Amino acid sequence: MQIPISMAKRGLAMAALGLAALLWSSTIGVAAPQGGMAAEGKDQPFVMEYYYKAKWGHAEEFLALFKKNHYPVLKREIELGRMLKVSMSVPRYHTTEDGRWDYRVTIVFKNAAIANDNFDSSVLIKQL
Repeated sequence: MQIPISMAKRGLAMAALGLAALLWSSTIGVAAPQGGMAAEGKDQPFVMEYYYKAKWGHAEEFLALFKKNHYPVLKREIELGRMLKVSMSVPRYHTTEDGRWDYRVTIVFKNAAIANDNFDSSVLIKQL
């Protein structure tokens, strides 16, 4: 029985893919033991990204309101040491309406525990 070349290539590609998956899965646990990863992660910066979509034609208004109302609170949290950095960016290319966003705010927290605690920012808002 003769196997067509396209089927042979497909079988070889599938075998190579399976081998790569097997090798990759076997090295996952080798990097560090579970306890070591948890201890390391406690002091690692934790990054969160927020995506904002403004109504068409109102992106500049959104930016002005964000800078006036929300950015001072984030800046104060940096001063308190909860956050390390806050940055905002705009998309480089146009996308479809489903994936469209106008602004991405990236917040780098000191660690994951601080990012997920129940910090009440209403006190900061009243101060500002």
